[in-house]
Amino acid sequence: MRADRYGDEIKLSESLLYRESIKEVAGRRYDAEEKVWYIPLTEQNAALVKMLGAEIAGDLRDVFKADKPREVEVKPVQRMPIRAAPYRHQIAAFNFALASFDSDRRGVAILADMGTGKTVITIAVAGALHEGGRINKLLVVCPKSIVGVWEAELKKFADFEYGAVALSGDSGKKADALRHMTGGGLQVVIVNYESAWRLEAEIGKWKPDFIVCDESSKIKNPQAKQARALHNLGKSAKYKAILTGTPITNSPLDFFSQYKFVDDSVFGTSFYSFRARYAIIGGYGNHQIVGYKNMAELVTKAHSIAFRIRIEDAVELPDKIDEVRAVELERNAKAIYRNIDEDSYAELMQGQVTTRNVLTRLLRLSQCTGGFIRDDADGIVQEVSRAKLDALEDVLDECGDAGKKVVVFARFVPEINAIERLLKKRKTEYAVIHGGITDRAEQVERFQTDPECKVFVGQLQTTGMGLTLTAANVAVFYSLDFSYANYEQSRARIHRIGQTQKCLYIHLVAKGTVDEKVMEALRHKGDVARLMVDDYKKLTGG
Repeated sequence: MRADRYGDEIKLSESLLYRESIKEVAGRRYDAEEKVWYIPLTEQNAALVKMLGAEIAGDLRDVFKADKPREVEVKPVQRMPIRAAPYRHQIAAFNFALASFDSDRRGVAILADMGTGKTVITIAVAGALHEGGRINKLLVVCPKSIVGVWEAELKKFADFEYGAVALSGDSGKKADALRHMTGGGLQVVIVNYESAWRLEAEIGKWKPDFIVCDESSKIKNPQAKQARALHNLGKSAKYKAILTGTPITNSPLDFFSQYKFVDDSVFGTSFYSFRARYAIIGGYGNHQIVGYKNMAELVTKAHSIAFRIRIEDAVELPDKIDEVRAVELERNAKAIYRNIDEDSYAELMQGQVTTRNVLTRLLRLSQCTGGFIRDDADGIVQEVSRAKLDALEDVLDECGDAGKKVVVFARFVPEINAIERLLKKRKTEYAVIHGGITDRAEQVERFQTDPECKVFVGQLQTTGMGLTLTAANVAVFYSLDFSYANYEQSRARIHRIGQTQKCLYIHLVAKGTVDEKVMEALRHKGDVARLMVDDYKKLTGG
């Protein structure tokens, strides 16, 4: 379904499945010639169609941004135990969660858009519950690419005593880590969804007091193993939370499984009863969903335990938001990286340290973190890691669920080729520019104007200047070069005249590698090449 503004109405097209629910809206009208519905333009109706997963056109999205009255000052109901000054929307979400738990609610839904800081909100809530003597064990379940984000955010923001472990390695190592969680403060275990269902028995024995499902659309299928495991684990947890900006990705029925985990009193425990209430069944064999009904009721119930944060309403957020996602290289990739690093260091110890030979060695290390190495003898490129590719797929899932286009910057051609293969496998339409592309204007035009073209893939050195890619407000840096100028120019592709939304920049950084050094230098607007050469000179005594 698509929602556009039409004067003082909302125009709904491609809305056949929702026709019964639209008929419930007061003041609706149907245009038989256009085959579209029109409903009054109110904030309630706009919220309804957005919660139902409709694609919101830019002019409609802007309606409630312009002249929106500034909210009154919000103060936390108790100390927010974080080392940062929270934004107003974060304080409000914190207050909502604690008030819900004080009223004997077992679960809350933080429906927060990408970039609004839902991790920080949850850390504050967990810290407050711990300081109040209400929890001692926190389990965070999230996509694999976000495990490192939780580790980093806890380290950066948690202003309370805690001990955290991210479960990694084989199942035996993960189970052993759970059994040996000790120490004072809040015990925090972070695990990805795939591992959570495999470790259901061990996690159950650990008995977490508070379970958080980040990007909870991962458990939208009630029959999936990871969903069933979380449903079971949630039964004994004292508190629960789901975090997502897009609870609905395919259909309104996506609510059921997520809410069965977080609070089964909202929609019950029977999917078939839930479906009978909100879906219209028909078609071949009378087994297909041919429409939806009672949608206003469904959204009202979903909101009964939910706090919604739209990025356009988070007025205090800066126009540019940065996020680093730490990526864990596979064991073999780590070994290859170490060998390259050790060989490079040995060569530098034996000869003169120059900008050229240092950058050559850094180039090899950067190629490895991106997943590929090139044999110097025969020039053959070998894939050694898919860690960043898997992390990128998580980002693509998030952006796709939210109806957002995304720009991906990568430095090396083998990385771009791998990204293209991934997009083709996902059947995602995309545009691409690298050194070998000649129809660059056509590629940009397609991304900017074609609703079906969801991703733009650009080689960092080639797309760093002159292009306008404002159809997206999310950019992913798959890899970076050593030029601060290139980095800033690339960021400006989505943050320029014509951009009406806040821009989110996601950096995929391989843990314990040159990626971290490059990212740190860029944060301080440093000349990465010069800093790296100077560091090597110090290390080698040059």
